[in-house]
Amino acid sequence: MRVDRITSADGAAITLHTTGTGPGVVILHDGLVPLPHYHGLAEALEHRFTVHLYDRRGRADAAPLRGGETVATDLADLSAVLEHTGAANVLGHGTGGFVALRAALRLPLERIAVYDPLVSVDGSPALGDLDELEQAVAAGDHALALTLLGRAKRPGGTPFGLALLSQRVLARTASRRAVAALLPAAAPELRRIRDHDGPLGDYAAADAEILLAAGTRSPEHFAENCRALAEALPRGQVLIVPGAAHDAATAAHNEFVRPLSRFLSGLPITD
Repeated sequence: MRVDRITSADGAAITLHTTGTGPGVVILHDGLVPLPHYHGLAEALEHRFTVHLYDRRGRADAAPLRGGETVATDLADLSAVLEHTGAANVLGHGTGGFVALRAALRLPLERIAVYDPLVSVDGSPALGDLDELEQAVAAGDHALALTLLGRAKRPGGTPFGLALLSQRVLARTASRRAVAALLPAAAPELRRIRDHDGPLGDYAAADAEILLAAGTRSPEHFAENCRALAEALPRGQVLIVPGAAHDAATAAHNEFVRPLSRFLSGLPITD
């Protein structure tokens, strides 16, 4: 990938990774997914689009957190990327989907596709005890923090003690250490999402074409919120991807890539 270094409105550095040719698409990563995990998705799209990726603040090659970041910070960084690249389309995953939907209210975007967007609509999903999560992150107890996050995203799943034991075992693996390194940035991001909890009408002013996608194997609240938001948005449509879990955006199977690629090209999502 080509690498450019640009700056946001406040002077913070943004490292931009780019591949492909065609209309520009900016991928907004999930807060707990390392950016390289999206390289497969970028490769799947690069024959039709110029794909841009960047880490949000507090992550590997991004500006450090200062403690005062807000949604406006995220949107200013995205705005700098859009201005530099000329892109008008965004693909957001998980918490990146939240940023994409907030951007729909403020930035000049043409098409926005989100997959399993983590937005809080009328208190759903509940997102758990964020004070306890932040305390676990501050204490360096990454296994506990990841367990709390898992419970927040999938309430009523594996019993807490068993889930925590599993996380403590997995904490020794390189892949889980990479995820744990993202926790200091992910925790305040979740608080921003909760702070923007509200009714469906909060997104009704979005003017872009918006595709709200969720997987049948993802936690049910993703599909529920996607269906509700698609009804509330003036130019929204919903896509439920059969057999897809929350990692579909990084697995980049054709069943996921094809309809999103068609949407971003301005075509019907089905043949």
